[in-house]
Amino acid sequence: MQKYDHRLFRNASILLLCSAISACTFGSKRDAAPKRHVNVANIPDAVPRIEPKSKGGNPKSYKVFGKTYTVMNSAEGYVERGIASWYGTAFHGNKTSNGETYSMYQMTAAHKSLPIPTYVQVRNLKNGKSIVVRVNDRGPFHHNRIIDLSYVAAKKLGIAGSGTGLVEVRSINPRSWNQDQQAKAIRVSNNKARASFDSLFIQAGAFASQHNASQLQKQLHSLFPNKSIQLAKNDQDQLFRVRIGPIKSVEEADRIAQTISDNGHPTPHVIIE
Repeated sequence: MQKYDHRLFRNASILLLCSAISACTFGSKRDAAPKRHVNVANIPDAVPRIEPKSKGGNPKSYKVFGKTYTVMNSAEGYVERGIASWYGTAFHGNKTSNGETYSMYQMTAAHKSLPIPTYVQVRNLKNGKSIVVRVNDRGPFHHNRIIDLSYVAAKKLGIAGSGTGLVEVRSINPRSWNQDQQAKAIRVSNNKARASFDSLFIQAGAFASQHNASQLQKQLHSLFPNKSIQLAKNDQDQLFRVRIGPIKSVEEADRIAQTISDNGHPTPHVIIE
């Protein structure tokens, strides 16, 4: 069985989260794909529809492993690029954060801060595939993951085998979404995905002071002598950003982020360009 690290934080300690949002998925079993073959071509995407916020899963904020997460008031305009993971057999049949039953055969997902439920379009930045899922759970709480897909959603997107993938997540407004718009949006999204993905970076810090940014850059050079350590000023917010890359894989990005955290810089995060 291939071992996936993307669900290691869904264990008994997640009770911290459960107390804040009424219900959630947790367990101590090793996660895996189902043993039987699943033909995802026969599983349709989630169909966006207008729904009220769930009674469960939508506190103003909650804390997991000492970190506080704030739930967004609205999903309108949300777009984010980052690393997606997935969850399967270890959580199949358990309760999600809003009290529904998790099924790895349904097109659903977990997110740390989007309102529940929210419909999102997720596109794979490497292969151009695109899916629509319904967010009904909280997570993932693994460092540098932005969304946790159900097994079938991950398989349709082409990331089930590797366990993770580089994606763009975009919220959907059900009031303006229909099948024609969906088909058009996916075609446009796929074309952009094939042309827009370039490189993966780890941003170690952002500073108003160029001196502070330069100091971090020097520290990182000592930690990663064979890596390119970039310092650039963002014209929009006038911050000096220090980042490492380009990086070849998610696994390498995880190792670099962990090393940065272990050396006193706790907030490195993934940048995809």
